[in-house]
Amino acid sequence: MFIIDLTYKVDLDTVDAHLKAHVEYLKEQYERGVFVASGRKVPRTGGVILARCESQSALAEILALDPFKQNGVADYVVTEFVPSMTADGLELLKE
Repeated sequence: MFIIDLTYKVDLDTVDAHLKAHVEYLKEQYERGVFVASGRKVPRTGGVILARCESQSALAEILALDPFKQNGVADYVVTEFVPSMTADGLELLKE
């Protein structure tokens, strides 16, 4: 499991100009079963994605497809972790 922490490096008008393409990218990764949760930070300085992927290098290839990454909209920090406990209903995070 990976936590992807995005921090915007451009103004929100530029973020918004790439948002539709970014959301389409997110939807594709959900359909592939890679992303399991995502959302904006509060305040809106970036976002967070939870991902399941076989390796950090494979995830890096997937993240390279993100329009935010391709257009220099955000910096990414990726943290790998192994979920050992979850709330009821979130057992898929441990798979």
